[in-house]
Amino acid sequence: MIYQAAGLALLAALSPTALLIAAVYLGSARPRLTGLFYLAGAVTMTIIMAIVVLLVLHSVGLNHPREHEPRYGLRLGLGVIAFVAGIVVAARKPKPPDPGKPKQGFMSKLVANPAPASAFIVGVLVFTPGVTFVAAMQVIATARASTEEIVAAALIVVIINVLLVWVPIVLHLLAPATTSRYLTAFNSWLRAHGHSLLAGGLIVAGAILIINGALGLAAP
Repeated sequence: MIYQAAGLALLAALSPTALLIAAVYLGSARPRLTGLFYLAGAVTMTIIMAIVVLLVLHSVGLNHPREHEPRYGLRLGLGVIAFVAGIVVAARKPKPPDPGKPKQGFMSKLVANPAPASAFIVGVLVFTPGVTFVAAMQVIATARASTEEIVAAALIVVIINVLLVWVPIVLHLLAPATTSRYLTAFNSWLRAHGHSLLAGGLIVAGAILIINGALGLAAP
């Protein structure tokens, strides 16, 4: 149970957007404070949604052995959604930025003015759960495990899900100058390839969930 859930959580954690924002905050005037509030927002949203998904899945009885087909049917459906989303993202090429028309979206404004309060809000918004996170929690919710094992597994998924926030912060605490230099260099590459990484991640996650769901439905 835990290995499968952790693997899906790792796929959910691979967010170019989350890492880009972490790099921006760690390069701000108050990098550690702003980064910690960003992490707090991310953890808050992840924990809330983990609890919500667990409660919903338990309320509909998907943790019961007799609900074998609905369990894997849901996983298959999540996989189809992720796969199709990946294809759509890949097909829609991002428009090159217009220097004369800077982005004025709500998220862009928040990130462009780093501050603890806005960083917390950004963490909450960026870590609104995707299908791979829901699938990871579904694995936990439908496992034949004790309450203690379910709580421990959920905490592991939460920690993995915010991986690209807390790892840069820890590295920045250990070696601020080196971390800032590498994040700045990586930031440029990520901006150039983030669209492809997002599409590829969705397609891979979708394919894994489709195969897992199909095999589960085919099993007696």
